[in-house]
Amino acid sequence: MKEGLQKFLLPKALQKLSGLTLQSRYVVEGNLSGRHRSPLRGASTEFADHRAYMPGDDPKRLDWKVLGRTDRYFIRRYEDETNLRVYLIMDRSASMGYAPINISKYEYACRMAAAVGFVVVKVRDSVGLYLYSDKIDVQMGARNSTQHLNTVLRVLGQHKPANTTNTALALHQIAESIQKRALVILMSDLFDDPDGILKALAHFRKMRHDVILFHILDQTELDLSFNRPAEFIDLETNEKLLVDPRGIAPSYRETMKEFLAKYQSACNQMKIDYRLVNTKQEPETFLKAFLEERKRCS
Repeated sequence: MKEGLQKFLLPKALQKLSGLTLQSRYVVEGNLSGRHRSPLRGASTEFADHRAYMPGDDPKRLDWKVLGRTDRYFIRRYEDETNLRVYLIMDRSASMGYAPINISKYEYACRMAAAVGFVVVKVRDSVGLYLYSDKIDVQMGARNSTQHLNTVLRVLGQHKPANTTNTALALHQIAESIQKRALVILMSDLFDDPDGILKALAHFRKMRHDVILFHILDQTELDLSFNRPAEFIDLETNEKLLVDPRGIAPSYRETMKEFLAKYQSACNQMKIDYRLVNTKQEPETFLKAFLEERKRCS
């Protein structure tokens, strides 16, 4: 049975993702030498600032030009280069199991996670995982290896959408558990209390994490495009409601528009990279376009 990358990504998808990188827009902290700026001062090639010379400092780091101008001793400090820690935060609540045709939102999110993980690991950055429903179900630290990525994806494949949702509580707990500045990617349909979720996202920004939000929805959830009366079942509460979608579609679409706009506006204010993801689009195609745009804008 296929596991890991082979289960979620076809060879043509891997080819499509080759050459792409995921850049953090902010300072990060990691363990490996990499391409991202770190708040730690080290010995890289990018100049940061000066500080007064102190006994024990390496004389090789003295700035002789400053000494000649001021007759005072200063050393040069540089931005250390570090690897990026990327944490995938995956919603596995029951609503993510919605699959009107052939792929559920959760399965789509898993393919997105595989694609992101592949891009991250191949450039020596690290990937970790948090899987939640009404609580944190799985927590895996960030590591840089294909073997670790395959383990992450195997865990995702072993879990199915279940239980109710408490996104805000899970996100607050995750924000507290990530000690070093990192890039976090939340994949969810966000069918929970928006105000609570937005406060939790603000918690990540307060901790100075870079945040990407992939808001994953099916087309029928966006426009209620059903042509006949139907019984709708809440996947998390089993509540049932018999309605004619054609009669309520206009008001539903307006409510959905407001729902999406609230997240978009709040994320813009918090400098969170928010993207609506429609499951009718191939995950790898969406991610490729997203990463290319993010690189241009960074």
